[in-house]
Amino acid sequence: MNKFITTLKNIWSIEELRNRILQTLMIIVIFRIGSFIVLPGIDPSKLQDLTSSNGLLGLLDTLVGGAFSNASIMALGIMPYISASIAIQLLGLAVPYFSKLQKEGESGRKKLNQITRWLTIAVTATQGFTYLRTTIPTEAITINQGLFYISGVIILVAGTMMAMWLGERMTEKGIGNGISMIIMIGIVSRFPGAIIGEAQSRGASGEILFFILEIVLLFLVIIFSVALTQAVRRIPVQYAKQIVGNKVVSGQRQYLPLKVNISGVMPIIFGQALMFVPSFVASLFAETSDTAQNIAQVFADFTSWQYNALYAFLIIAFTFFYTAISINPNQIADDMKRGGGFIPGVKPGQPTSDFIATILDRITLPGAFLLAAIAIFPAIASLLGMTQIFASFFGGTSLLILVAVVLDTLQQIESYLLMKRYEGLMESGRIQGQSTSVVTQ
Repeated sequence: MNKFITTLKNIWSIEELRNRILQTLMIIVIFRIGSFIVLPGIDPSKLQDLTSSNGLLGLLDTLVGGAFSNASIMALGIMPYISASIAIQLLGLAVPYFSKLQKEGESGRKKLNQITRWLTIAVTATQGFTYLRTTIPTEAITINQGLFYISGVIILVAGTMMAMWLGERMTEKGIGNGISMIIMIGIVSRFPGAIIGEAQSRGASGEILFFILEIVLLFLVIIFSVALTQAVRRIPVQYAKQIVGNKVVSGQRQYLPLKVNISGVMPIIFGQALMFVPSFVASLFAETSDTAQNIAQVFADFTSWQYNALYAFLIIAFTFFYTAISINPNQIADDMKRGGGFIPGVKPGQPTSDFIATILDRITLPGAFLLAAIAIFPAIASLLGMTQIFASFFGGTSLLILVAVVLDTLQQIESYLLMKRYEGLMESGRIQGQSTSVVTQ
């Protein structure tokens, strides 16, 4: 306890770090206030539950901290920007123009950022109109509907751009990745209510011991998620001796870190986004076919084994797909060869590329299955009798985003401490998984 208090004092004594933390907190407060400001022209008392906690809308509402169901000016949050960023990344793999911009350094990055912002506006306007048209009940609209839809779309676009600007300011002036931090804050904001709701539910039925076991199980799941996020397969890379001026620099051994879960949370997001398709398609034929009606009912229930089997399959498939587009073994092998590096026992060139590809396949397969297991943990927790909001923190998108953002923020804080010659947050002086020597791609 004394060491923890000393670490907090050290953090507060670093002026730059203290200012960054305070600015981060201020930005978080501004974002949360915006999440409760209801769109003009809506009667909040007539708003019912706008989302289904089982579907994609429930996922969106979780990621924006309830702003979606509140019909707030930031109802769409930062998600349109995330969608636009993913689209630009995929275009970089398929369209030569975007691929060229990615290789042009700072100037190319600025052009891509500008294109991403314009695409964000287009995506927000489209999603905003769909949200207002299909989600907001007409009885809750207090003004002319045409005027409401036009003004609502404009305000939603402004709210998303405001959230994006706050995220960029947090990255520049605060602590951690601002965009990820805003998503995390939206998720964390619902955690206290989920804990209280679960405690009241178990307390009313006299199952306090079961509630304690749930907390312990949640702790173990978090540890498992941290281990999966931080797990790295390090491939040794030896660099040959080099002549620099009149000196001979001896070769160094570094490591190429390949994460077990390279794709992060993206396969779960993609899988969740596609899981509404079976029930939607089946519902179109439900009136004429009993089979279609049964399929619609099965895939509308996120605790059914059919839903979770398909969900796990999609996650595994997207994990391999995202890993394939994120890591290029040929490019890594070429960069190592140009830098005078080689993997001991493996010839440079194509053999090195094949070796790296084999390692990727070996670590991606178990990583994909473990990621699928984390994704279906909330369904298992719900079957055990937990409330759906509390069960959502046992895995899936929410838990992985929380773990990733917290670890990234802790690493940044620790870097400040080590730079000022203070002890790190961990006894080892370095958060596990943060490598000192990295071979860049």
